[in-house]
Amino acid sequence: MKYLIKGAAVLGGTPSDLLLDDGVIAEVGRGLSAAGAEVVDADGLVALPGLVDLHTHLREPGREDAETVESGTAAAALGGFTAVHAMANTDPVADTAGVVEQVWRLGREAGHCDVYPVGAVTVGLAGERLAELGAMADSAARVRVFSDDGKCVSDAVLMRRALEYVKAFDGVVAQHAQEPRLTEHAQMNEGELSGRLGLAGWPAVAEEAIIARDCLLAAHVGSRLHVCHVSTAGSVEIVRWAKSKGWSVTAEVCPHHLLLTDDLAATYDPVYKVNPPLRSGTDVEALREGLADGTIDAVATDHAPHPHEDKDCEWAAAAFGMLGLETALSIVQETMVDAGLLDWAGVADRMSSTPARIGRVADHGTPLEAGQPANLVLHDPADRRVVDPTESASLSRNTPYAGRELPGRVVATFLRGRATVLDGKLQ
Repeated sequence: MKYLIKGAAVLGGTPSDLLLDDGVIAEVGRGLSAAGAEVVDADGLVALPGLVDLHTHLREPGREDAETVESGTAAAALGGFTAVHAMANTDPVADTAGVVEQVWRLGREAGHCDVYPVGAVTVGLAGERLAELGAMADSAARVRVFSDDGKCVSDAVLMRRALEYVKAFDGVVAQHAQEPRLTEHAQMNEGELSGRLGLAGWPAVAEEAIIARDCLLAAHVGSRLHVCHVSTAGSVEIVRWAKSKGWSVTAEVCPHHLLLTDDLAATYDPVYKVNPPLRSGTDVEALREGLADGTIDAVATDHAPHPHEDKDCEWAAAAFGMLGLETALSIVQETMVDAGLLDWAGVADRMSSTPARIGRVADHGTPLEAGQPANLVLHDPADRRVVDPTESASLSRNTPYAGRELPGRVVATFLRGRATVLDGKLQ
């Protein structure tokens, strides 16, 4: 199928036409025509490289009541993503070549976007011995990102060994920075509000201490470290310091940490319970500034679906996590673009090309130029929509934005020149 996209503002710039043919961008220019091509009117739309998520929970295998690779990648496509990294905390855990290959093949069968499995750092996420990192790297899934996300690799010796191991195949360890002893029974951001609400506090230092330790370890062994879901102003400063040393450290921030604050915990609505927790307005401001100046390299959704029984209960018993794939681009528009902190080229860098580079993903995050893979998204920044959880492609409904009006709408997503979303609808 050939598509002729007419009048799209590439990276928010001058409107151009793009001809997609045989999986690549065949031509870019003005006044293009092509016999037999389906014409897509992109007047007023911004064209971006297909988004790449470094941090997605697809739940399969084991928790298909919450999400499947099929439903999760459908949500990803509707959000403008052409590639996602599927985290390892499934059941069974993705700590062997067999499990990561299963997830990879499920992604290929679903066809909505490319799925790159993340391998566990330790067996069963137990933090006791290293998983089969080399076997996962050599598998058909070609794993390059390893993480025990959901749990911290708190043992410094194990973390050092993992960082040393992944150097052999240019891998990266993505750390869930949470010192476990400092967060026992923690429920929300530690502060005056947590005391008033009677909820156990989650101190910023529990995140910052692990980040500082791991930056030092990565520098010591000369390896790559990626910090998952940075959430505090102090964490931003530590990452900035590590980068000033020339160390190979990257970091991501989640959309919800760019927009929402811990004040929402006062509702006792578990939809706002997330790990790491929502932080203060001061932290939110620092995260936005860090993303704008490049200290934080990427936006990652930490899309964490849960069935209603795991969230529709009292706060203390509720699971941590919230949906993120279908709303991520809108939230980045609201918090960064509309606020004047990033332009659309900056969004393409933080949500496509840089995460693709960190994850060592080929054929994604490439420029929208002739000869490049036709992975792209068309976004309408002028549209506004009210988030309706019932319209989500996800099997779960735990979005913190229900009933909230957000700017922008993904109109079309193309994966290797094939429309996975057209006119806002899954194809």
